[in-house]
Amino acid sequence: MQRERLGSRLGFILLSAGCAIGIGNVWKFPYMAGQYGGGVFVLVYLFFLIAMGVPVLTMEFSLGRAAQKSPVKLYQELEPKGSKWHIHGYLAMIGNYLLMMFYTTVAAWMLMYFIKTAKGEFVGSDSEGVKSIFADMQAEPLPMIIYMGIVVALGFGVCSIGVQKGLEKVTKVMMIALLIIMIVLAINSIMLDGGASGLEFYLKPDLNKMKEIGVGNVIVGAMNQAFFTLSLGIGSMAIFGSYINKDRALLGEAINVGVLDTFVAITSGLIIFPACFAYGVQPDSGPSLIFITLPNIFNDIAMGRFWGSLFFVFLSFAALSTVLAVFENIISCTIDVTGWSRKKTCLINGIAMFVLSIPCILGFNVLKGFEPLGANTNIMDLEDFIVSNILLPLGSLCFVVFCVCRYGWGWDKFVAEANEGKGAKVKKWMRGYMTYVLPIIVLAIFVVGIISKF
Repeated sequence: MQRERLGSRLGFILLSAGCAIGIGNVWKFPYMAGQYGGGVFVLVYLFFLIAMGVPVLTMEFSLGRAAQKSPVKLYQELEPKGSKWHIHGYLAMIGNYLLMMFYTTVAAWMLMYFIKTAKGEFVGSDSEGVKSIFADMQAEPLPMIIYMGIVVALGFGVCSIGVQKGLEKVTKVMMIALLIIMIVLAINSIMLDGGASGLEFYLKPDLNKMKEIGVGNVIVGAMNQAFFTLSLGIGSMAIFGSYINKDRALLGEAINVGVLDTFVAITSGLIIFPACFAYGVQPDSGPSLIFITLPNIFNDIAMGRFWGSLFFVFLSFAALSTVLAVFENIISCTIDVTGWSRKKTCLINGIAMFVLSIPCILGFNVLKGFEPLGANTNIMDLEDFIVSNILLPLGSLCFVVFCVCRYGWGWDKFVAEANEGKGAKVKKWMRGYMTYVLPIIVLAIFVVGIISKF
């Protein structure tokens, strides 16, 4: 069976960036920057994105393009006979399902908030009122299940049309709209009275602040964020490698995706921090920044309902771009394992995904008493922990070692694939770094992630 191709290089870059760009950039990056001292966190984050994110991304793209298979079958094509690397392929497939079991709920929240803002439900509410809207939304399982169902149906519906006609077409439009909306919102925030001090907090590195928070804490936070922002380790990126031709060298393409991903994260901060400072809101208010802090701000500004609706449309696009990309990964893995048609795969996975996503929603209400990771934790926290702290770092470690070790694919084959085509190439001097330093950094992220949790 001939493997489908993406229609253009722009499609490939926007799709890969769409997978990377999600709630992590728009929601997690600003609140992490807020908690870890603003400008100094941004600097350390950029360093780790270049030192760690881009090399691992290059490896994932290379494995996908060389194998021309989904993550679940990728190792069978490339591993030495009799080796057991392919076990990771099945874990990667499970990781994609697990990620979507809670991500579909977050995407549903974004859609619900867009509709609430557009309908004017926040107008006239004080900060306690806004807080209670979020709590009431989580307490009602049925509306969340309906919106999650819409997200799942939309995602598999688009993917069922095909890679070029469905996934690539829709993602291109969504991503370009996303970038335009962000720039408009950022300009609006920067122009607010008092926004300048927010910009200073965000963009001016303050070493005293770093000392206050703890240098180690800032480094670990930035390292984690740089790593998770590109969704590395469960093959979500390898899949797009398998859909492109050999015209371009893959280090260059990884850099392009990293730049786009970083642009969205940084611009999110430009939207959020000037607004926080203009309205006297704490920038380190953590995960509630988007759902509680921002609606309060939109209540206060001129045309707030319009800006608020625009902001949540943009968040919905960011969430859906990741949903589409990971659903495509799930579909491709299922087709490789079962040989089903794309339409049948989408229908069966759509039903399965809907059912698998329900426990996460019930964790906020019906199953509220179930606290898997200690007091005040829920099913979403457990699913996120398994994906973010275990499967992503260990999966990335597996990809890295497979690419550099002679008992795996091996350095020479990896470089030959990565460097085919025009653009930035993997250089000889990088071998020592990628073979000895990179695996240690990835392993450190895994260990720190586990220790910090317990």
